[in-house]
Amino acid sequence: MSVVSTMSDAELCLVRAEFPALQINSQITFLDNAGGSQVLRRVADRIYDYLLHTSVQLGASYATSQLAGQRVLQARRDIAELINAADDREVVMGGSTTGLLFLLIQALYPSIQAGDEIILTNTDHEANIGAWQRLRQAGAIIKIWEVNPATFQLELDDLRSLLTPRTKWLAMTYASNVLGTINPIPQIAQIVHANGTRLCVDAVAYAPHRLVDVQASGADIVVFSFYKVFGPHYAVMWGRFPLLLEFANLNHFFIPDDNLPYKLQPGNVNFELSYGCAGIADYLVEMGKHFSPDDKTSHTRRALMQCAFDRFEAHENALAERLLSYLRCKDRVKIIGMESLSEGIYQRVPTISFVVADVQSETIVRHIDQYQIGIRFGDFYARHLIQALDLEKHGGVVRVSIAHYNTLDEIDQLIQHFDELLK
Repeated sequence: MSVVSTMSDAELCLVRAEFPALQINSQITFLDNAGGSQVLRRVADRIYDYLLHTSVQLGASYATSQLAGQRVLQARRDIAELINAADDREVVMGGSTTGLLFLLIQALYPSIQAGDEIILTNTDHEANIGAWQRLRQAGAIIKIWEVNPATFQLELDDLRSLLTPRTKWLAMTYASNVLGTINPIPQIAQIVHANGTRLCVDAVAYAPHRLVDVQASGADIVVFSFYKVFGPHYAVMWGRFPLLLEFANLNHFFIPDDNLPYKLQPGNVNFELSYGCAGIADYLVEMGKHFSPDDKTSHTRRALMQCAFDRFEAHENALAERLLSYLRCKDRVKIIGMESLSEGIYQRVPTISFVVADVQSETIVRHIDQYQIGIRFGDFYARHLIQALDLEKHGGVVRVSIAHYNTLDEIDQLIQHFDELLK
């Protein structure tokens, strides 16, 4: 975990200049970033450029079509680099995490036999629950790995007790979009792989705060949305190459089964959004050059991306700790998740949820709305978690979700307005 240290004014100025909305809507404070981050200028510029200069169908012999094809292919390679895929053909892109997971279920459906077991958690976004539950139609048995309501953690011993020789898949979140907990995915991968079980990870709430490394994760499938990571409303699913080859072909009958990722992208990718998403990697590299403490010439692009995320993490931790320390001091407040930045093998992202005794969560958020500060209330499509923790009576949780472009002053203003209700 990074040292708790905010960015300097100069660093923040550099970062915030990359996000036009922070200047255009300078009177608004964006603290609903887990719902969708602000978009990088370089992402928007790439989409604009693609649409104006190469908006043609791919695969033709004329020059503009050839250029368009090169741009889309290079974008896929850039995304492969961003997530550390071993082969860019492992990169499947589509409209949303929810949509990609439904495609995944269709692709592996023929491999499911009656009696096969699938483990889900009750902490996940519904995207990584509902799709998998459809495999009941193929005879799959669904088991639930339940969160410990006292610690708000998924206990590894509970997972071990659920595993049997029939367990084919575990589907779970890398970081909860309500609890903020980062699950120890590499350790979990070792446990399930020793059982002959495969692991599908929803990294939507993780990817804005840590550099995704699909190989180091140990997972078999990783999926997340770019619109949570400073890009457009688009998403990526990575899978290990041999596994993707096993999946059923979702494309036209004449598309070869080994044509990856095309066989899993019916209708092909969105060309301009794919091209735009590569701007996320460019941004991280550029920030890494500024934040790297030593000579940048020897750094790979991935190393520079890691430098950027290390600085982002330290800044976000400082902001998160400011808010957590305030909430911890309020007797009527219950933080839904870890009350500190780390506990043992668990860390957290700066997505902070809470409820207040005898106050509906909506009341708190509506109060904050008047100050043009964007936060949110509800279940955030983690309906099973909200029910398990008996939080429906509060109308769900209040959620504050911080991004690296937020400032300490913004958090202090939010705290000031919270205090008007929580004294």
